[in-house]
Amino acid sequence: MKTSHLRAGNIKVTREDWLWLARDLLIDQGVEAVRILSLGQTLGVSRSSFYWYFKSRQDLLDQLLESWRAHNTRHLVTHAERAVPTIAAAVLAVWECWMDPRLFDPKLDFAIRAWARRVPEIRQIVEETDAVRLSALVAMYRRHGYAEPEATVRARVLYLTQIAYFSLEISETIEARFQQAQAYILTFTGQEASAEELAAFGRFIETLPRQDAAA
Repeated sequence: MKTSHLRAGNIKVTREDWLWLARDLLIDQGVEAVRILSLGQTLGVSRSSFYWYFKSRQDLLDQLLESWRAHNTRHLVTHAERAVPTIAAAVLAVWECWMDPRLFDPKLDFAIRAWARRVPEIRQIVEETDAVRLSALVAMYRRHGYAEPEATVRARVLYLTQIAYFSLEISETIEARFQQAQAYILTFTGQEASAEELAAFGRFIETLPRQDAAA
């Protein structure tokens, strides 16, 4: 379990500390492990600290879901809406989310989907969230001149391919991903990215920490 976000000595446990630990447990062990007692023991605080920030365990889970939607979906939508001159540049903008876990948390996304497979209410939330993300990607293709049904089909291929890669936990180095960028762009758009667009994306990649990245 990752607890590096916790403050040394737990001088003051914040709402974010509770949420981060709940996220870690959800990812590592599933939603059943997200319990007030075990969270408090790990944080080294009493239950009263929990109730300062949350009404109940369900409130914690609801806020965790909202944090997931606000983080992953918000960044994906804003990147899809970025004003760029070509569809290749637009797809590269979306790829920034795939490459940078600070913009899109794939492990949390996978954990939420695993939770949704057993809980109909969560499944509905995931389906609604997917619809929002896909709508933003369809609009992106439309802005760049793709008519229906091509805009919707290409958006689905772009999005569902990435979600499948995350779910299968396929891992590549950032360098390997960049080497394949032109082929992916051609596949997803029918067009090639310019040398300038690829160079700009390369500069973005250079700002990322060295780690494996999902394709």
